[in-house]
Amino acid sequence: MASGLARSRGRRRKRRARSHVVEVSLGVAAFAVGAVAIAWPLSRSDAAAPAHVVAAPTPKASPAGELTVASVDTGKKATGKRDKKAAEEKASGPSKYTDTKAEAYFRSRWNDKTAKRVKDIRTTGRYLRIYTNLPENADNSKAAITLCKRGLEYLAERGEANPVVFVQSRFGENGNPVLANILGPDDDDCRVTYPKPK
Repeated sequence: MASGLARSRGRRRKRRARSHVVEVSLGVAAFAVGAVAIAWPLSRSDAAAPAHVVAAPTPKASPAGELTVASVDTGKKATGKRDKKAAEEKASGPSKYTDTKAEAYFRSRWNDKTAKRVKDIRTTGRYLRIYTNLPENADNSKAAITLCKRGLEYLAERGEANPVVFVQSRFGENGNPVLANILGPDDDDCRVTYPKPK
């Protein structure tokens, strides 16, 4: 009788050990499948890089004990240092170089399609740079000339005797090319001139 009882206890231990091994194996397999599902798309060289990657939210236990998942905001926000630095380099938005007085002047004085082309305004001494969303081939365009004249008015109101205004295109392969300019008191035309070939 005692030997029969010992055998049945030994079998129970083996069964419990086997079921524990199966549970661990299933857990490892589930983890491996999850890791592959995440890593495989990221490792493909032909896959387009995602524009904005958001980490999965962490499940949290509610007071009743159920698991809940917080919602995720996937909207891209230009609040990071990288976004600010890119805007600064491309002059595609306000930066530490933005002339806030000139910006306020332009916004309060004009509210039209041309004014909406302005992305940043920077002043250094007597130089006023108006960065726009105009393409590189918009040199001497109506919008560029109008913005140049408005920049000249702003500098005149500030009392600048030797104004210099540059209206520049959106950032591209050649940086922000000049589309219209005033190069000092002797320049009376906002048109960009090019030297004649010899």
